[in-house]
Amino acid sequence: MPASILAWPGAIAIGVSLGLLGSGGSIITVPVLVYLIGQDEKVAIAGSLFVVGSIALAGSLQYIKVGLVDWRNVLVFGIPGMGGTYLGAMIAAFVPGVVQLALFALVMLLASYMMLRPVELTAEEHEPRETWKIATDGLIVGVITGLVGVGGGFLIVPALVLLGGIAIHKAVATSLVIIALKSFSGFYKYLDVLDAQNLELDWQTLMVVTGLGIAGSYAGAKIAKRMPQQTLKKGFGYFLIVMGIYILARTAPEALNLATQT
Repeated sequence: MPASILAWPGAIAIGVSLGLLGSGGSIITVPVLVYLIGQDEKVAIAGSLFVVGSIALAGSLQYIKVGLVDWRNVLVFGIPGMGGTYLGAMIAAFVPGVVQLALFALVMLLASYMMLRPVELTAEEHEPRETWKIATDGLIVGVITGLVGVGGGFLIVPALVLLGGIAIHKAVATSLVIIALKSFSGFYKYLDVLDAQNLELDWQTLMVVTGLGIAGSYAGAKIAKRMPQQTLKKGFGYFLIVMGIYILARTAPEALNLATQT
């Protein structure tokens, strides 16, 4: 089934969010695939990893070209993150789709908190924290990515600044490379998960959403140069609260019912 025209604005918003903030793309992707296109929860989560990974990779190219990506932090944060995402995808095989969606809603609310009450992030570089702390954070964010299909940029950017010791503009650039690595790692494992449950990806829809998202990411990068980041984050944070509550209201009863039956 081709992507619904109603989903096109959502697909563009995915890319714009990644281009503006270096995060937030997958927070929009899963609801777009589930509620606007009507995909199964696990198919949508797997698809979101492909979409967000592709958009993040495309968006990172402009930053790689001008040397803004911090490759040390890509390795220290990204490699454990890839392992964590693969592990999260393995765990997802044993978790009902509706429970994953309920957990996803909780992650949305966490993301809204991070955006509405942001830690003061400096534009200057400073001494990085211990390598093991950065790697541990990458692993934890990776597990969340694999389990519920979020890229985790809203966690990665503050971690890169506070733990990695790099400036905010470099953190946004570096986060896109890390999001791409983690997303593709999780997507690779999800192919096995979907195959075991006789589920298939809708590649036509994914390609349309990805193409629109990539276009949106370049537009977002241009807009970011003209608009205050804190204003953008606040607006997006309030949007996440509304969406998180909506998804939780729809999924919590069934998720709780499943929990009581086990």
